[in-house]
Amino acid sequence: MEKKEYAVGLDIGTTKIVAIIGCKNEYGKIQVIGVGKSQSLGVKRGVVNNITQTIDSIRKSVEEAEVDSGLKISNVVAGIAGQHIKSLHHSDYITRERIEEVISDDDIERLKDQVKNLHMLPGEEIIHVIPQDYKVDTQAEITEPIGMYGSRLEANFHVVVGEIASIKNISRCIRDANLNMTSISLEPIASSEAVLSVEEKEAGVALIDIGGGTTDLAIFKDGIIRHTAVIPFGGNVITEDIKEGCSIIERQAELLKVKFGSAWPGENRDNEVVSIPGLRGRDPKEITLKNLSKIINARVVEIINQVYVEIKNYGHDDQKKKLIAGIVLTGGGSQLKHLKQLVEYITGMDTRIGYPNEHLAGNSDPKIASPLYATSVGLLMQAIELTTTNIEEPQKAETKKSNIKNIKLWKSISKGIEKFITEAEE
Repeated sequence: MEKKEYAVGLDIGTTKIVAIIGCKNEYGKIQVIGVGKSQSLGVKRGVVNNITQTIDSIRKSVEEAEVDSGLKISNVVAGIAGQHIKSLHHSDYITRERIEEVISDDDIERLKDQVKNLHMLPGEEIIHVIPQDYKVDTQAEITEPIGMYGSRLEANFHVVVGEIASIKNISRCIRDANLNMTSISLEPIASSEAVLSVEEKEAGVALIDIGGGTTDLAIFKDGIIRHTAVIPFGGNVITEDIKEGCSIIERQAELLKVKFGSAWPGENRDNEVVSIPGLRGRDPKEITLKNLSKIINARVVEIINQVYVEIKNYGHDDQKKKLIAGIVLTGGGSQLKHLKQLVEYITGMDTRIGYPNEHLAGNSDPKIASPLYATSVGLLMQAIELTTTNIEEPQKAETKKSNIKNIKLWKSISKGIEKFITEAEE
């Protein structure tokens, strides 16, 4: 296999940085050939707060992936998220002068550019605008207006906004780690490609990606991304609560959460106790699992309630906007015991855990199929699709058709973010 067919996804998270190398096998599945993972020391809630530590963490994960695969990494597709990312909805229109000609890509780009010129708060700029549906003259709910006649073209947009400084810092860290960022993607979209099916996106689904620093929400309906939000709480806040509530150190709190933690306090009896070694010769500390679950439950309920508010803000109660496929949980935090049942109890929506294993080759390392790597696998999938479109090989027509929608979305978002970074640096 030629070297140019290999691609790299780089997930810069709050707790971990993952570099993942792979390619497509003859069956169209993702063959992962190298993974590097390092502790993320310079990122807090998805935002870089220490440039030097972030660069070192990126280098460590890349070096590990290079050793694992035997390849040299130079180009990466990176993910962007963090508490500075927010979204809004906006409607706009243009009046066409040449009504004897059909609507073209130029008309749609002119409408998008008009939306991009909206005034934002100081320090914020529009990263990307995603069309939801169009209206041509009096005809509404049009998904593809190209080729139609009309004098007025109107559209509803999902507008993604970010802080200039935060995005420039991520770009600089990747560049200073001697890497070339060929593309950048919104992480909730990357995660969705790894764990959601086409049918779920059509029916309506809410993806909840519970990371270390933030919880990302992406809502799809009729195959289009309709709403995104970032909740500035994740697994690290739960660990911090355990640390404070049980008066133990952070490492012990994390181990407690992973090994014995549960989001449902009712399952633990009062006599279930775990013993934590004392510090420097001190007596061990005994902690009841019921008390541990109560601490976890309180924070998880807060996070899920905030996510549910965003789902209701989208309009889930409206019959036309109802999310038939319910909720899909992914990310490291989704592995918390009984979280699925708690989410169903709070929201009343069908819930499942999202694993990226559907797209992975059968002989892949089982650990990559964990929800922990959903964003990483999604970024790799995007990197592979963007790479293979540049390789002049005959593709099956049906394969092209199934991929073209995702490639157009990824390229469009990537182009918007890259333009945003370039303009911000000038």
